[in-house]
Formats: sequence, C-alpha cells, structure tokens
Amino acid sequence: MDFRLSEDQKALQQGVRSFCDGRLPVEALHDLATKGGFDGALWREVAELGVFSLRQPERAGGVGLGSADAVVVFAELGRRLVPGPLAFTHLAAGLVPGAASGDAVVGGLDRVRPTSEPILVEHLERLDALLVLTPDGVERIDPRQLEATPVATPLDPLTPVHHVSALPRGERLGGPADALRLRREGAVLAAAQLLGIAEITTELAVDYAKKREQFGRPIAGFQAIKHLCADMFVRQEVARAAVYAAGATLDDPEVGDLERAVASAKINAGEGAIRNARTCIQVYGGMGFTWEMPPHYYLKRAWVLANVFGTTEEHEDRMLDRVAAGAAA
Repeated sequence: MDFRLSEDQKALQQGVRSFCDGRLPVEALHDLATKGGFDGALWREVAELGVFSLRQPERAGGVGLGSADAVVVFAELGRRLVPGPLAFTHLAAGLVPGAASGDAVVGGLDRVRPTSEPILVEHLERLDALLVLTPDGVERIDPRQLEATPVATPLDPLTPVHHVSALPRGERLGGPADALRLRREGAVLAAAQLLGIAEITTELAVDYAKKREQFGRPIAGFQAIKHLCADMFVRQEVARAAVYAAGATLDDPEVGDLERAVASAKINAGEGAIRNARTCIQVYGGMGFTWEMPPHYYLKRAWVLANVFGTTEEHEDRMLDRVAAGAAA
C-alpha cells in the first residue's frame, strides 16, 4: 500500500495549514491561553473549513472524505494547537444535531475501561453536549446537569478542565460496538494531532538553532544540536508512517490489523510528540520555559493527547497482545 499523500490530500493539507498559520500563529498562543483557550470565532471558522463534517457523506451535507484525509487535517490542527474539543465534535457528526456544522460544541469522556481516576471534562462551560463512551455504549449527557468544579491550574493552559463529582445517566445513542468504533477513531485523530506536534516542534527547534548564536556562530553548527534535531526528524517520520497507516486501515480494514495499526499510531505519535517537545525546549534553553515561547505549550498539549482514547500503556499492552496472537497463529 502507498501511504504517500495524493495530490488532493496535499491540496487539503496546504489549505488547512495556510488557514492555521494565518489565524493562529505561534506568537498568539500566550494571548489565547490568557483568554481561556477557546475562541468562538476561530471555532466557527474551523467548522466552515469542513473539519467536523469531513467524513460525513455528501448526501448528508458532509464533505464525503475518509479517515486517511481526516488524519491529514487533524495533524495540521495539532501543529497550531487549535483549541476546543475537536475530536469529539468531529466524532459526534451524525450523532448530535449541529455537530457537523460546528453549531453544537460536543465534548466527551472515554469511560470504556473501568478506572478510579477523577472525572475531568474539558471545555465544560462551552459544551452543548457531552458524549460518554462506556462498555455498554454511547450516551449523551446535558452538560448543564453536571455538578462541576473548575480546576484552577489545568495541565494545558489552552484546555480548561472541570472536575465532575458524578455522571448521570444520559440518552443512549449507540451500543458497545459504536463506543469501541468511536474510541478507535478518536485514538487515530489524537495521534494525528500528536504527529502535528512532533512536526512543528522539530521545525521550531531547527529554526531557533539557525538563529541563536553562541561563541560567534549559530548553535545549529554544534554537533550536539545537530544530533538532537536529527533524532527529532526521525521520530516525526516514524510517527507519520504510523498515523497515515492507521488512517488508511480505518478506511479499509482488510489491508491489515486494525487494532494493531491504531495502537501503533498512538504509541509512536505520542512518543514522538512528547520527546520532540522536550528536545525543542532543550534547544531553546531557559527561554523554552517562558510564557512567551511556544515549546512548553506543545509539551503540555502532548501530555494531554497522549492520555485520551487510551493511555500509552494501554495501547502498548494491546500491541503486545496482537503481536503475541500473530506469533501463536
């Protein structure tokens, strides 16, 4: 199978990148964080791009594309840390009225696997609906029914979080198979955003290294910096291959092991994003930790995305099970 982008996908990628670069440059991250991390005008513009209706059939007013195209789009959104519950609103298209058009902001919780962790809801004050994925299926909850307390200092300053004491029963929208399907698709969309983070942090580090001078020459000329940037590039390319493969496998499960492809994408993209963001901060030096510099924003978002739709450890366990099953066969 050829995982290279088609000409149409390259045009789609360039269109979304051009929009994101112009609408949300890295210099704007600090100001957006101080305003709560959600921009209603930006959200409407993202919806007008067709992000949420991307995989809906044309007869239903959607764009009619597939998951392989969706990962290209979500990687671009990840590059610029576009805020909001992008993945869950995209997944809710066709389930929640208004989600495909962006008129309804849909958040979500992944409760498929039993957990004792606290219930944390992102962007609660902006939500029109909350999807909850459980072992029994998919439920829709009215966010106004929740008793919640805002978290004073969220991990990602662009992602406000509320702690919810308990979840009421909601309207049933689908069964267990639907919940598992949405969880798989969500994991691939999150992996695509992580890929975007792995890419942009590589670019930021290389660009900074070319401009920052020490001992009368750019630090990009030092061998240690070259090695760091080369390793970043390798990680982003590994992540890209895994994410593109997962998107293609979602569209055509017969080409490979779907569970293994999804797990591989989440593992490799998560590792690539977190390690590249950390290395980017290292290249920036002390400046990388300041509010005015972008690297730490990417690291914080990478930590968040690495733990949605299944943690890294969960996907590693799933990968081991699939490899073991293949070896036994």
